[in-house]
Amino acid sequence: MEMLVLTAAVAVISAAVYFFLIPSHASVSSISGLAIVLSNFVPLSISAITMILNVILLVIGFFTCGKTFGVKTVYTSILLPVFLGIFERILPDNQSMTGSAELDVVCYIFVVSIGLSILFNRNASSGGLDIVAKIMNKYLHMELGKAMSLSGMCVALSSALIYDKKTVILSILGTYLNGMILDHFIFGQNVKRRVCIITKKEEQLRDFIINTLHSGATVYEAIGAYNLEKHNEIITIVNKSEYQKLMNYINHEDPEAFITVYTVTDMRYRPKVW
Repeated sequence: MEMLVLTAAVAVISAAVYFFLIPSHASVSSISGLAIVLSNFVPLSISAITMILNVILLVIGFFTCGKTFGVKTVYTSILLPVFLGIFERILPDNQSMTGSAELDVVCYIFVVSIGLSILFNRNASSGGLDIVAKIMNKYLHMELGKAMSLSGMCVALSSALIYDKKTVILSILGTYLNGMILDHFIFGQNVKRRVCIITKKEEQLRDFIINTLHSGATVYEAIGAYNLEKHNEIITIVNKSEYQKLMNYINHEDPEAFITVYTVTDMRYRPKVW
């Protein structure tokens, strides 16, 4: 079942590349985008160039970063150009479906984001620039997000080797928009809220969080600076739906409760080693 989902996701990504990215001639933050540029210099199909680049990157990645990519990344990296090759064989004279390079890039970004979000949520990736980013992260000590953005922009700028200024600008803008959409589809789904509450109905609220929301909570002692009055502050981390339920409960039970809310995008538990 897992491999079936990964295969479907890669099929969606491949379709986005073949039916939207290739007709636009834009080089948007992907190995396939780089392959589109290189196809003007090398007498090979885009699928063949993508396969060669992905295999080279996988080999370099294994030698530099070790076996951290896993079977999923290897599988998706090889499957992507295979799907591209199938599309090339079935529809060799593929033309723009929208008649506009700008619309092609927009459609590509939204469709490819669906496939990539499925892969990321399955703890997989499409390989390619992800491998480049991990290598940059290890040897240049660069954050993965910044490494992905930098490598993506380098791919976008490579379109200047063969295409006009309009296509280069479209590639750069497409790369930027692609990053924003991916942040929304992938990282936006994991956003939680850290809610800090001081209320007169502490026990009832704690019981609601634990037994109704089935979430955890931490209680800290807080001292007011004005009169040094002591209160207990309840802190809990909830998702979007839990947050709405929590706010509704507080507004109904204690409208005068003092509440602060923070956005949380990453949570990690590091057990102590004794």
